[in-house]
Amino acid sequence: MRALTRGRRAYTAAALTAATAVLLSAAGLVAGGSGNARAAGGAVVLDEGELDFTPRPVDGKLELQIDDRSSGTTAVREPSQVVLHAPASSLQYTPDPVATALGTTNMDSWQLGGWEAENIFAPEPGWNGSEAGDDTEITLSGYDGPGDFGMATYTPEMDNADAPAIPYLGSVESVQRSFTLPGDEERLLPVWQFTAEGVHRLTFTVTSGGSSDTETLAVVVGDDVDPADVLPGDGSTPTASPTDSPTGSATASPSPTAPAAHVIAEGHVDMAARPTGGDLEFQLKEGTELNHEWYEPGEVVMHVRPAAKRKIPDGYTFLGTPGDAVWWLPLQQNAGIVWPGWNTTEYAKADLDGRVAFRLDSVQGPGNIAMFHNDAMGVPVVSLNSGDGLPDAHTLGAGTHSHFDWVFSAEGVYRTTFTVSATLADGTKVSDTETIAWVVGDDTDPSTVTPGEGDEPTATPTATPSGSASVTPTATVSPSLPASGSASASASPPATDPGSGSSGAGGSSSTGGSGGSGTSVSGGLASTGAQVGTIAGIAVAAVLMGGGAVLFVRRRRTAL
Repeated sequence: MRALTRGRRAYTAAALTAATAVLLSAAGLVAGGSGNARAAGGAVVLDEGELDFTPRPVDGKLELQIDDRSSGTTAVREPSQVVLHAPASSLQYTPDPVATALGTTNMDSWQLGGWEAENIFAPEPGWNGSEAGDDTEITLSGYDGPGDFGMATYTPEMDNADAPAIPYLGSVESVQRSFTLPGDEERLLPVWQFTAEGVHRLTFTVTSGGSSDTETLAVVVGDDVDPADVLPGDGSTPTASPTDSPTGSATASPSPTAPAAHVIAEGHVDMAARPTGGDLEFQLKEGTELNHEWYEPGEVVMHVRPAAKRKIPDGYTFLGTPGDAVWWLPLQQNAGIVWPGWNTTEYAKADLDGRVAFRLDSVQGPGNIAMFHNDAMGVPVVSLNSGDGLPDAHTLGAGTHSHFDWVFSAEGVYRTTFTVSATLADGTKVSDTETIAWVVGDDTDPSTVTPGEGDEPTATPTATPSGSASVTPTATVSPSLPASGSASASASPPATDPGSGSSGAGGSSSTGGSGGSGTSVSGGLASTGAQVGTIAGIAVAAVLMGGGAVLFVRRRRTAL
């Protein structure tokens, strides 16, 4: 194996094969797009795909160039003509050894080449030293950004061995400013970490064989800034005229006749069954246990932001072809996206004869919706799936708070109609049917979408319950989805208290309506802001807290 040297120490390339490099860079904010998208000043926006930073001789002089393979062929680009975009989906859990090595935060950070790289749509930057003709010294000679930047190696193998992370570059004073890229290293893959959203500018100086080159790279981190509006390099490039800006970057303004929908785009929201005057009401609870508001489903639009876009991992073929794009709301809470759950905590066990049934009657929209969790072996257990026929249902005992993974297969507007039903302790059957509007992605402005049933034409065949279909609150739901439209699914519930667990093994749940905050992680898909792992199919205590991690950031300008 090839060695990467830092000072007099050598590290094998095997130690470099895991998490990699968030590139803090040159002037300007980068917007989403493909490798051919044009940003301000004529820059190319790189927001996904494989690329290498390659020092190579050009006309007898060393130059740092970018080999961009995001389109399937290799395009050679100058760093000063590129805006690199680390999208919102690159916000990930920060291992403590990485934070320690880089002198940064162990809160969630934006990472390129991290452990979740194979599951998200983001740039995959590496370093190629094989064309310089000799070893190359890489120096971070300047940095300007809203937080801190660092580059280090930390792999799952190192984690298992409790080994420390290996730092290479960083904006923090305690971290070295240079490392040696071996002349036989074809693809070095460290993790690039950014601690704050915004525009970062990284100035790299490469030296080999007595020749040097200095280039500034602009990196847009997160989606607060449109990368198409950011100037490349050090930001001195003249701003392109308004006619040169991509038309797709304009934000649609709400129609004067748009309904006054309440848009929920991030944080905790529960779909809840509530007792009201001897009846049952299906409502949405936004916020935490101690600070929340109640809304009717017909006055809310749920927005699944682009940060939820991920790749289908192996083992999830019920979602589609592995590697294809979906919009994934994970079982655990991730900052910046909505976290939908289920709630029956306003009912006590003594109030009900059996369980509360949540039945998905129909889905209208451009694609399919699935809701599931992983069992103790990491195998997906599907509770709701519009892709193989509806209605589908799952049940919860009284006093339960539960979360699952949700996945949408395409961008656009969806409408989900649910019937929530139960039998009260005196034998009275109660139910409520409501429709929730969802906007997936940013192709549609959620503030312009009519909440509730809406008036769009059905984009895909809608499965509806037959006239004889019924769901009783004592029913249990099969973990496998019915192939027919029958709503009378039945199966054994998981080995939990039948009065408080969720049927079909239910994701992450808590009972009793109060307790400590808790999160879990699902196996198979590493999600932003959570450690990689397999979700056990058992209930865990959680009173859900609404916000995400808060980063206190400062702008730093340093000559390194």
